Amino acid sequence: MGKLPSSFILRSVVNAGSHLSNFHSFSSSSNTIATYIECLSKKPMSMPVRGKGKRDHHFDNVDHALSLFNKMIKKDPVPSIVEFTKLFAAIVRMKHYAIVVPMCSQMELLGVSHDVYSMNILINCFCQLGRIDFGFSVLGKMLELGVEPDVVIFSTLINGLCNQAYNTVIDCLCKNGLLQEALNLLSEMKVKGIRPNIITYTCLIHGMCNSGQQEEATRLLNEMLDNNISLNIVTYNTLVDALCKEGTVSKAVEIVDTMRKQGFEPDVVTYNTLVDAHCKEGMVSEAEDIVDAMIKRGIEPNVVTYSALVNGHCLQNEMDKARRVFNLMIEKGCAPNIVTYSTMINGYCKGKRLDEAVELFHEISQKGPIPNIFTYNTLLQSMFQLGKVSTACELFRKMLASGQVPVIATCLILLDGLCKTGHIEEALKLFQAMQTSGLELDIVPYTILIDGFCKAGHIEVVKELFHQL
Repeated sequence: MGKLPSSFILRSVVNAGSHLSNFHSFSSSSNTIATYIECLSKKPMSMPVRGKGKRDHHFDNVDHALSLFNKMIKKDPVPSIVEFTKLFAAIVRMKHYAIVVPMCSQMELLGVSHDVYSMNILINCFCQLGRIDFGFSVLGKMLELGVEPDVVIFSTLINGLCNQAYNTVIDCLCKNGLLQEALNLLSEMKVKGIRPNIITYTCLIHGMCNSGQQEEATRLLNEMLDNNISLNIVTYNTLVDALCKEGTVSKAVEIVDTMRKQGFEPDVVTYNTLVDAHCKEGMVSEAEDIVDAMIKRGIEPNVVTYSALVNGHCLQNEMDKARRVFNLMIEKGCAPNIVTYSTMINGYCKGKRLDEAVELFHEISQKGPIPNIFTYNTLLQSMFQLGKVSTACELFRKMLASGQVPVIATCLILLDGLCKTGHIEEALKLFQAMQTSGLELDIVPYTILIDGFCKAGHIEVVKELFHQL
């Protein structure tokens, strides 16, 4: 590999990196996931690596590589950069890029200086991990140390920039539901020789899982495995979330077990997903056991964790237990958000404990957060069901005064509540206001009003409304 002929290329690459914004990481059926788990367990980890020296490194798995590194850093004198570079190259060939980065830092602390080959490996690791910005930092360090970059380093950075650009666009397409376009871009990457990395696949798998395309998500997972790309915590969390949404909680737990076997510890996102899924399936006791386990592992529950537990108890009509969790989170210094408050208010309303719901609503106005439309809708519906029409109308006026804009669901709650409590004239005025407000009305408001006027004996009005349909 010869020297690059001009410093223009160097400036171009560096400028390209500075103009690209950092790409931030994010965040199947039982049979296909079971097959995936089986694939993971069967995936060979052995990866012989041949260097130019007398000794070749043969590792059964990454643990053996870590063991060798620990022996090397304890040697006196410390091995040369050549020996460390052989080891780093072996680990990179096993696709464990994230492990090499802290190893390089530890090596530097021992006084071992990088050469162009080890820096190339480090830059490649950062590019594979989606941190092109750190890759350019290493390039800057090379220039400061007087180490001249070769064409391999520039190729690595250029490929990383291309990968990052594609990943950014693919992520955007997936978030906007344009999944076929995202897959087309993946195909284009391959045609152009740009190798998709973990971030590319995680974006796509996340998009497929969110849209319910589990078979396509599984196909992408298998493609990752075939390309020897190791999953990261984000990919695992995406899988766990997809399985939980499908209601196959036991399979989600299996994935978490697989994570641990592959060396990934569940994070707060993983635990929250499991807690929420167990609560929605009515397994609140098991959800509480999961929370205990996360605390023992040094992960503190957050507002999402507590809100999921509160919801679990509310779904079981265990409002006293829900209140205890609500009070506990405040004691632990975790402030409830509007979701937590709305969940509690909804639980009280469903249990016909309106006074406690209203008391909690007043607490929101004093302590923050701002009530949302769901909070208002829940209270309005409960008030009408309990015959508190004037209280409901007063709450609606307060809602409008606060700047909260009613949605069609709010209007239907008011319309239905007024009709069922005999306030037909007020219901008709509301309906007419809905017509002139620009809201798109389907058959539902007409049905509510026709039913109300039929029960009140106003047949002529019923006929008129029927002709408007």
